[in-house]
Amino acid sequence: MSKHRHTLSVLVQNEAGVLSSLSGLFSGRGYNIESLTVAPTLDPAFSRVTIVTFGDDAVIEQISKQLNRLINTIKIVEFSSEDCIDREFVLCKVNVKEETRSDVLRVVEVSEGKVVNITPRVYTLQAIGNESQIATFIELLRPFGIKELVRSGKVVISRENEFINVKQNVGI
Repeated sequence: MSKHRHTLSVLVQNEAGVLSSLSGLFSGRGYNIESLTVAPTLDPAFSRVTIVTFGDDAVIEQISKQLNRLINTIKIVEFSSEDCIDREFVLCKVNVKEETRSDVLRVVEVSEGKVVNITPRVYTLQAIGNESQIATFIELLRPFGIKELVRSGKVVISRENEFINVKQNVGI
């Protein structure tokens, strides 16, 4: 079996210590978390944790079983790129000179990004897109001199109604 990237969306009770339990499960078993994003759902009693990890199908099955054993876990869904919409967010500071300003702005326009701050020598830019779009945005800006870059973890949402009715899923 070959190892590949997996995206897990975990619906949990929004309580203190849940994230610590989740990350402890991964570190305690030697699994790496490539990306982790956590935020409350529409119902503040629940949070959605999006985890991107790397492994073969057996490892992911083991991770899912371990996650299901955690008391605060409500539901786990593994997403493939076909059954979800995924996005990341990036903020990037880029060096600019008089002769490169229009080229930087062209990259922002083509990438459907946005300039969020301008100083005489640095533009702060933002972009939202899937992993490939964000990687392309970064690569197009690299020749100008990236001073600083921060990137969110991946967030995913089902193309269908996987998590539509949380209360129904937990029997509330």
